Order: sequence, then structure tokens, then C-alpha cells
Amino acid sequence: MSASLAIVATNPAPEADTAATEPLTTRIRRLQEEARGMAREHVRQLEASIVDMARLASEVSEGGDAYPVGVREMARQMVADCESRLLGLQSIMHRTGNIH
Repeated sequence: MSASLAIVATNPAPEADTAATEPLTTRIRRLQEEARGMAREHVRQLEASIVDMARLASEVSEGGDAYPVGVREMARQMVADCESRLLGLQSIMHRTGNIH
């Protein structure tokens, strides 16, 4: 029987080198900025989902007799709610300087 061999790297990852030489306060600021950027991206995804939901709700609300009256009315209300929620999100992002 032959033994399995594996190569183990002893080189530290590049970010480990940076973390060791970077002042802690600088690292904290960098990580906070990275987190804010990721949060902006997440809000953009939420906005896109709201736009998709509004489009789908609009299609259902205009779907005619194929949909029950209660469903069409609920979909109409969802369109209006989506529009106001989207404007609210955009207003908050603009007001807080997270313009995207």
C-alpha cells in the first residue's frame, strides 16, 4: 500500500499580512465602509424585488375575470403600497447619503 501525500502551504493569506500591518482603527474604518457598501447593494436588491412585485401585482390586478375580485383588489392595493415603499426607501437612502 502507498501512503497519500498532501502539500500544506505555510504562506499566510494576503489579507492576514495586511491585517497584521494595518492599524486597528484603519482596519475598522475599512471594514465599516465595506459593510456599508454591502448594505447599499442589499437595499438595491430589495428595491429591485419591490419593482418586480409591483409589476406582478399590476398584472394580476389587470387580469380580468380570470382572477377573483378580492385577489384583483388586493393586487391593486399592493401596487400602490409597493410604489410608496420604494419611494420611502429611496428617500431614506438619499437622506442618509447612501445614494446609489
